[in-house]
Amino acid sequence: MASKKKVVITCAVTGAIHTPSMSEHLPVTADEIADAAIAAAEAGAAVLHLHARDPINGKPSQEPDLFRPFLERIKASTDAVVNITTGGSPHMTVEERMRPAMTFKPELASLNMGSMNFGLFPMLDRFKTFQHEWEREHLENSRDLIFKNTYKDIEAILRKGTENGTRFEFECYDISHLYNLAHFMDKGLVQNPPFIQSVFGILGGIGPDPEDLMHMRRTADRLFGDNYEWSILGAGRNQIPLATMGAAMGSNVRVGLEDSLWIGPGKLASSNAEQVSRIRIILEALNLDVATPADARAILHLKGADKVAF
Repeated sequence: MASKKKVVITCAVTGAIHTPSMSEHLPVTADEIADAAIAAAEAGAAVLHLHARDPINGKPSQEPDLFRPFLERIKASTDAVVNITTGGSPHMTVEERMRPAMTFKPELASLNMGSMNFGLFPMLDRFKTFQHEWEREHLENSRDLIFKNTYKDIEAILRKGTENGTRFEFECYDISHLYNLAHFMDKGLVQNPPFIQSVFGILGGIGPDPEDLMHMRRTADRLFGDNYEWSILGAGRNQIPLATMGAAMGSNVRVGLEDSLWIGPGKLASSNAEQVSRIRIILEALNLDVATPADARAILHLKGADKVAF
């Protein structure tokens, strides 16, 4: 993989894994999501990865009307790249998950690269009390859940997104997902260089051991040579350690309350911006430059903020 001159920080602001009862700092309403995203951008995030939630109970939602208010505020307040999820929640249909990205035609959208078990139920051992019944069901039901991302699903998202000029953050939760990406590259459906987000520490995917990170890199190097952009996402307490290891080896990094609620052992992060600031300090201590939004657009070959539909 080519050595990096500037590191793109992505911040995933709220996601669909954690529930409101787990942290009072998790953004739920459109204003909270917008405020969190803007603060993360001011702290140094060049890319903002965005999900929406029902403002009443915090349940993940792919209703475009819930995205529109915070997308408009974010665009008006910052030059950061907006990345809209097509992953949504494992409990949603693929058609439901695609709606926001197809509606708003962002510069960047996430794309999960394979079907998998997606086990959230171990969090029931840590969190016992919930404000809303859906939260417990959300975790418990993941014992018998396949996160569906078939070849047909992936191809449909690729074709429709590419028609809109959207490029993709390819979320690879295991080694097989890299091979799936290579398959779609061979079919000519993926533009070069692909932006690969290696995800570690989700039950059902690859583990969070440093050797797992090295295995991901070795495989990506073998499949793609120096023709890819790499980023590291560590779930939970693995967020900062794995991002640090990856950055030292030339990767971009992703932080945010979607992936981890924590800033240190037993200490909840007070905001997304706090996590962005922490990884920025580490990057600068490694003598790595943090990419601006303009840098990120050049590195990822994006169409520009003037060509989105929000």
